[in-house]
Amino acid sequence: LKKMIPKSQYSSLIKQTAQEVGFDICGISKADFLKEEAPRLEKWLRRGMHGEMKYMTHYFDMRLDPRKLVEGSKSVISVLLNYYPEKTQEDADAPKISKYAYGKDYHFVIRDKLAEMVSKMQKEIGQFSARVFTDSAPVMDKVWAAKSGLGWVGKHSNLINKKMGSFFFIGEIICDLELEPDSPVEDRCGTC
Repeated sequence: LKKMIPKSQYSSLIKQTAQEVGFDICGISKADFLKEEAPRLEKWLRRGMHGEMKYMTHYFDMRLDPRKLVEGSKSVISVLLNYYPEKTQEDADAPKISKYAYGKDYHFVIRDKLAEMVSKMQKEIGQFSARVFTDSAPVMDKVWAAKSGLGWVGKHSNLINKKMGSFFFIGEIICDLELEPDSPVEDRCGTC
């Protein structure tokens, strides 16, 4: 059974737990249909903007509504983990690889941290239903992170956080806890 704690205290506990397991920032949004994203996604797919990523055409309804992906879900908890490396490649002749690929596969790193976070939360709150995601299911991670107040989606289509820029991994916990949602932040990209 879940302990009877006000939503705001659950939310604070979750954000504290996110930092304890190593995430830089955490935000919360209500699990609901993404009505503003639906026409954008449909237009984007019709124009073939997904290229050879055919998987983007699958599970359209689940991409837009986490309640169809995780039954009974009420909240989406989004987290960011900065991946900008302290060191960069010094050998000019070495193969060039993306900064996000410098360490262990982020899918495993983020998934493990999210699972640890859920475990710690359940010890404090009690049992609840949750699934963890990091770029591994039809979840619009940038949209959920933006709805959770972690940044805004820039013109380059990446999420930008005012303090961290855009060098971070995004993960989600979709759960049946009814939490106090955060508010989106202002889009600071301007008109360039």
